[in-house]
Amino acid sequence: MGPFPGGNQTQVIEFIFLGFSGLQRGRAFLFLVFLAIYLVTLVGNSMIFTLIQLDSCLHSPMYFFLSHLSCLDICYSSVTVPQILVNFLHERETISYGQCMAQLFFLMTCAGTECALLAAMAYDRYVAICNPLRYSHLMSSRVCVPLATASWLWGILDSAIHTALATNLSFCGANQLHHIFCDIPPLLKIACSDTYINEMALHMASVFVGLIPFLFVIVSYLYILAAILRIHSNTSRCKAFSTCASHLGVVIIYFGMAIVNYNRPSAGYSLEIDTLVSMLYCIVTPMLNPIIYSLRNQEVKGALGKVLGRQKGGCASLCMQ
Repeated sequence: MGPFPGGNQTQVIEFIFLGFSGLQRGRAFLFLVFLAIYLVTLVGNSMIFTLIQLDSCLHSPMYFFLSHLSCLDICYSSVTVPQILVNFLHERETISYGQCMAQLFFLMTCAGTECALLAAMAYDRYVAICNPLRYSHLMSSRVCVPLATASWLWGILDSAIHTALATNLSFCGANQLHHIFCDIPPLLKIACSDTYINEMALHMASVFVGLIPFLFVIVSYLYILAAILRIHSNTSRCKAFSTCASHLGVVIIYFGMAIVNYNRPSAGYSLEIDTLVSMLYCIVTPMLNPIIYSLRNQEVKGALGKVLGRQKGGCASLCMQ
């Protein structure tokens, strides 16, 4: 840390993570656990993305958005886990100020984009079940591509605002983060300057970036549930529900963890609980998404079988809206 020109404050040039500071033993084991999680995340999401690109049966709006989700989850995990792995190899878990701000920017970009993308996927399921005859028109490439692009731009805009506000914070020499990566709540906790604007921006983002997409998903599924209940055939009803169950599971896990991670009172922070919630939100969830959403999906299994040469046939038996 160096002095500010013309002042007696000190400028933070690096941050120290305290998330695993109490663990003197077992660091090698945790390194292997995080490495395994990261590799599973990369392999699972890369496999889903590749299958969607290779198999024409999966060239539908639902899988178009899923390919973006897989790419996003790879980015999400890559923002945090490699730095955690590097820190496990050192006695002091540190990150430079510049790297911290960069990590914060990409982390918030992924968070905002995933909220919007999950809402777009809910709209896709709503159209497929509630307006099946107009599905090809309402979910054409002229609609899907702008929706996906807008999701990424929305995340970037939200992240740029939070990162710009974070760079204006003063830390007065305090550089110990009660966390395992750079995020807004732990940075606000150690800042010595006024954090009112940052906190208001965080609460507004919780509403516009988190709550509104979540409510959109809930309303979409209320309409979907009503449409499914009107189906007389049990087989058709189960088939319709199965196309939504995985996405709904991802939504519940992701938004649930996001709410807990970003909307707890600052006085209630516990280092152990904070570390656990952050791991579930930013590290474990990207690993679970391909399992929850895709690996139990018959179309994806069929595409994998064709790629591996274990199954032949066209799209007729595999493709769905």
